[in-house]
Amino acid sequence: MKELLFSVFPSENFVDFSLYQFGWERCLPSKSFGPAARTHYLFHYVISGTGTLNADDSSGHTHSYQVKSGQGFMIFPEQITMYIADEKLPWEYVWIEFDGLHAKEVATFAGLSPNSPVYHAHSHDLRETMMNEMLYIAQHGSMPSFHLIGHLYLFLDALTRSISSTKLSTGGRLRDFYVHEAIAFIEQNFQNDISVENIADNCGLNRSYFSKIFRSAIGRTPQEFLLNYRMTKAAELLKLTHLSVSDVSKAVGYDNPLHFSRAYKNIYGISPRGWRNQNKIMK
Repeated sequence: MKELLFSVFPSENFVDFSLYQFGWERCLPSKSFGPAARTHYLFHYVISGTGTLNADDSSGHTHSYQVKSGQGFMIFPEQITMYIADEKLPWEYVWIEFDGLHAKEVATFAGLSPNSPVYHAHSHDLRETMMNEMLYIAQHGSMPSFHLIGHLYLFLDALTRSISSTKLSTGGRLRDFYVHEAIAFIEQNFQNDISVENIADNCGLNRSYFSKIFRSAIGRTPQEFLLNYRMTKAAELLKLTHLSVSDVSKAVGYDNPLHFSRAYKNIYGISPRGWRNQNKIMK
């Protein structure tokens, strides 16, 4: 019987959420991973057994968590972690590594953070649904990309609904509403000449207050989110189309191609033309 399933997702063309790698494992006693830092979000759900997660919090202090069957743990980008299966009752777990423009929002909505990385479900049924979605993805790594992304969304839905308290504060609900409104406005208008003031006005908030609640929820300023969204869309166009760099620039809200190229290089470390030469899909 296999003790390990492991797959790498074949596509990078999804922006809101994307898979990177996923799998299932029945660990050997005392098996460990780390210390290491991940580039993306990595969620483990423990099917059976127990073990220990050692993880740095947002201040860089290391904490130790015992994680057993029915629980799980989230590892955050750039967070230093080490996890170790128990010597006598080692873990059997399934994992999914994912990221995207809304990944931080999902983690925040679920109440998971570097200071609180352990998953405790409020709903047994939703926890089972979440586990089944994770196992399905792990067992069907050869399925088409859109099929797997669909099940990623089902996993994220079950994750957030199984862990989120139904007793959210009014302030929390209002903040989430404004943040969703802001992101929707950006998604629909990123190709236009919009500013943070425009986004705040659309939400009916002053810029200072809007920026504060947006950064609290997303972990980025509105300017950073808008810039990263535009550059991610630009990367899609450079990779998947034959549009000129000037046309790509206009398509993501930059009338000046020079300003666009500078912004792109600040994000990707290379010019748009250079990035296209390295990543262009040949047809």
